[in-house]
Amino acid sequence: MAKSNKNTRIFWSEDEIKLLKKLYPNQAVQSVADILGRSSSAVFQKAAKLGLRKDTFHPDWSIQEESLLRKLYPTNTVKDIAKRIGRSVRAVCDKASQLELFQRSAWSKKDLNLLRKLYPSKTTLEVANKIGRTAAAVRQRAYHLSLKKRKYRRRKRI
Repeated sequence: MAKSNKNTRIFWSEDEIKLLKKLYPNQAVQSVADILGRSSSAVFQKAAKLGLRKDTFHPDWSIQEESLLRKLYPTNTVKDIAKRIGRSVRAVCDKASQLELFQRSAWSKKDLNLLRKLYPSKTTLEVANKIGRTAAAVRQRAYHLSLKKRKYRRRKRI
């Protein structure tokens, strides 16, 4: 495509717009401009008009990095994972979000034993405070362990 002087407007073809939509989120503006034969400001302005945004996720994660992230994310801290993979904490969080990964904080044997002992007779909030977990976490773990609350019968007054 021929370069234009500042006063000449060159319209965007459908093919250029398709290519812009494909390349813009993951590549530098100047790189897209070079491929399209346009100025970086023209690319930036057209992308803005089309509502295109840059991906917040690091575009060049290797298959090995993604695999390691999937393996480590449920049971390790983000900081430890970032250090091991060699990425920033933000990059790890963003990629995990993109891959819809969730972390599970492991329950120690001591916590599980305490839960089994206390859950039937104490309130969920009391158990949560004792173990240092949220009430929702206690309810969920108790459900998975099939723990039940004791039913109390009222004594009849004579």
